[in-house]
Amino acid sequence: MRIHREGTNILILLFVMLAAINVPVWLFMPPYLIPVLCTGISALTYSFVFNFFRCPRREYKGSRDGYVASSVDGRVVAIERVEEQEYLKGPAIMFSVFMSPLNVHANWFPVDGTVEYIRHHRGRFLSAYLPKSSTENERSTIGILCDNGQRITVRQIAGAMARRIVTYARKGQRADIDDHLGFIKFGSRVDIYLPLDAEILLNIGDITTGGVTPIARLREGKKI
Repeated sequence: MRIHREGTNILILLFVMLAAINVPVWLFMPPYLIPVLCTGISALTYSFVFNFFRCPRREYKGSRDGYVASSVDGRVVAIERVEEQEYLKGPAIMFSVFMSPLNVHANWFPVDGTVEYIRHHRGRFLSAYLPKSSTENERSTIGILCDNGQRITVRQIAGAMARRIVTYARKGQRADIDDHLGFIKFGSRVDIYLPLDAEILLNIGDITTGGVTPIARLREGKKI
């Protein structure tokens, strides 16, 4: 199990801080209840943060012929028709996955294609479960031209706990389902906007695995 590069410095700093607390406790506090309790709490805290920044190696093994894979680990919280005016400029199906603090928070490209659009928006930090978080929260929008000629939008959304969105995608970059699109620190959400004629393969409440679970199939679009 790898640790994501976004967590390396945080884990080192946290280890130093916890060591600075625990060493004096063991040296100067009466044994053994308080030192053991302090070390136990420290171990649980470090394990939680370590688990959050884990970055498993994954390879998409399904068909890539028009298929869209989930960008993240989490639970499907919305599948609905909306207006996506930032990149698609029209109606689309919004497919939303919520990530709890216990999920892997690396984000994968959902399709093979070319990145055409990138924009970061400052905003609020409402609960990522709320529908208006898609347009009001801190977020980053990525527009991708798929290899089959269709276009989709991916939106990384910060939540009540998430305070930093990292986007690795760059305009003109080749998108690959096996590659990381970015990372969101702590509880958050990713919305994928699909063409109206896309075949949705999951339902609300289903669990997804980033870079692994197929969520939709796109019809063949006009090659560009």
